[in-house]
Amino acid sequence: MTCITKQRVGKYTYLYESTSFRDDRGRPRNRKVKIGKIDPYCGATVYTAEYAQKMGIKPVESPSRAPIAASAGQLLDGIKDFGVYWFLSHIAETSGLLGILRSAFPSTWRQVFTIASYLTVSDEPVMYCEDWLDENEWFETGTMSSQRISELLASFGEHERNQFYRAWYAHIREREYIALDITSVSSYSLCRDECEYGYNRDGEDLPQTNLCMLFGETSRLPVYQTAYSGSLGDVSTLDCTAAQVKELLGEFIGTFVMDKGFFSKKNVELLLERRLPFLVSVPFGNKFAVQLIEELRASIDCFDNTITTAHAPIRGVRREVVWGENVLHAYVFFDTAKAASARNDLFDHVTKLKNAAIAGLDRKEHKKDRDRYLVVENAESGRRVSVRDDVVSRAVRTSGWFVLLGSSAQSAQHAFDVYRLKDVVEKGFWRYKNSLGLDRMRVHTDERAANKVFVAFIALIISCHIRNTMKNNDCCHRMTPSKLFYALAKLKSASIGGHRILRPLTKQQKDIFEAFGVPLPVG
Repeated sequence: MTCITKQRVGKYTYLYESTSFRDDRGRPRNRKVKIGKIDPYCGATVYTAEYAQKMGIKPVESPSRAPIAASAGQLLDGIKDFGVYWFLSHIAETSGLLGILRSAFPSTWRQVFTIASYLTVSDEPVMYCEDWLDENEWFETGTMSSQRISELLASFGEHERNQFYRAWYAHIREREYIALDITSVSSYSLCRDECEYGYNRDGEDLPQTNLCMLFGETSRLPVYQTAYSGSLGDVSTLDCTAAQVKELLGEFIGTFVMDKGFFSKKNVELLLERRLPFLVSVPFGNKFAVQLIEELRASIDCFDNTITTAHAPIRGVRREVVWGENVLHAYVFFDTAKAASARNDLFDHVTKLKNAAIAGLDRKEHKKDRDRYLVVENAESGRRVSVRDDVVSRAVRTSGWFVLLGSSAQSAQHAFDVYRLKDVVEKGFWRYKNSLGLDRMRVHTDERAANKVFVAFIALIISCHIRNTMKNNDCCHRMTPSKLFYALAKLKSASIGGHRILRPLTKQQKDIFEAFGVPLPVG
C-alpha cells in the first residue's frame, strides 16, 4: 500500500511517498522516499525532478526562489547564504584537505566535500542536503538528491579511500601520538555482512559494525579509520589494524595509545614484533600490575613523585619490567584524593547495608553486595550481622591506582600527559555518532556503508579543525560551532543580472574570518 505523507523539519514541510510492506520474515516495514516539499512562503507544492518525471508532472520551481523585481529595471535572481561556503572552502584549502580530496577523488571530490560540509553544519539527515544547497552558494555539484547521493556512495571504493588515508597521514604526520579506540555503530540492515550481534557499547539490541579510529593527539585530527565485524572484540582487532597501518601508511611515526580493553599478552608481543611504539593501560587482573602496586604502596606518596594534572596533583613513578627478551617500562600512578573518596564511599555503603540488615530490611537490589560484604546469621536470640573486613580491604586495594605499560622510557609525568590526551578519540567518536548522524547506519550494502563512514570521517576532520581553532582563539573559544555557523550564514550574496553582490560583513563575521586566517570576501 502506497500513500503520500507529510513531515515537518525546521521551516519546511516535506512530502514522502510511503510504501508499507512485509519483509522476508513477515514483519511489517515501511519505506519512505522524499518526493517534494511545501514552499514555506506561498504554500505551493514543489516536487523533486525524479518524482515529477515519474508521474508526468511538469516541474515547477519554488515560487520563493522566483525572480523578484529590483530597482532600475534589473531583476534580483536570488539571495543565498554565502558565509559558510566562503569559510569552509578556505579552511579546507589551507589545511590541505581539499587538495588531497582532489587527488584521491578527481571526479567526485566536490560532491564528497559537499556532503561532508553538510554533515558538519547541519543536524538534519543527509537526504535534505539538496535543500541545504538551495539556500547556500556552493560549488557546482549537479543535483544532490537522495538518489544521487546514494549513487555517489556506490561510485568509489577502498582504493580511493586508501589513497586519501595515505596522503592525509603523510600530510599531517610529525611526531604524533596516535590514540586508538573502537566504537559500535548499530544498523537496522539485515543485508550487510559486517553487521553482526556483539558487545554493544550503547546497550542496544541491534546488529552492529565496529569502527576503529586513529587520532593524532598532537594535531587533534583524525588520521585513519577502518571497520570490522560487529561480533569482534577490541583485542582481536588490533593485529589487523596494526598490519593495515604498517602497510598503508608506510613508516609509522608515532605511538599507539590505548585503553585497557586492548591489553593482552598477545597484543603486547604483536606490537613488539611489528616494532610499533605503544602505551597501554593495564587492568588489575594482571598479576604484575598488582605486584607493582604492592611494592610501591608504602613509598609512592612523597614529594619527589608528584605529577601535575588539570586538577589536584597525583603521584607517579616509572619502573622497568622484563617481558621475555624485552625490557618494557611500567608507569604506576596513585591518586590520593580518589583513593580516599573511594574508601569513604565504600565504608558508607557497607555501613548502610549493615544497618539495613540488622533492621531486617533485606532489599532485593542489595542482595549481591550484602552477600559479598556481610555475614548474616539468624538465631533465636536475634539477627547477628558482621562485616567481612578482608573483602572490604580487597575491594579498595587498587582504588586510586592505575598502571600504564610502554615500550619506551620517558618520565612518569610525560607518560601521564600522553595517556590523558587519549580522550581526543573518545570525543571524536561521540561527535561521529551524535553530531554527524551515524548513530544509525541507514544503508543496506557494506560498500555504501563504508563510503558513508568515510564521508563522515572527512566531516570529522573539518569539525575537529574548527573546534581546535576555536579553543585556541580568544574571540571564538566561548562560541559553539552552531553559533559560529549561524553567524556566518547571515552573510548573504544577491545575484543581480548574473553578478554577485555581497552584503556588508558584521564585526563578528570579520572576527571569525580573522581567527581562522580566512581572507575577507570582496564582491
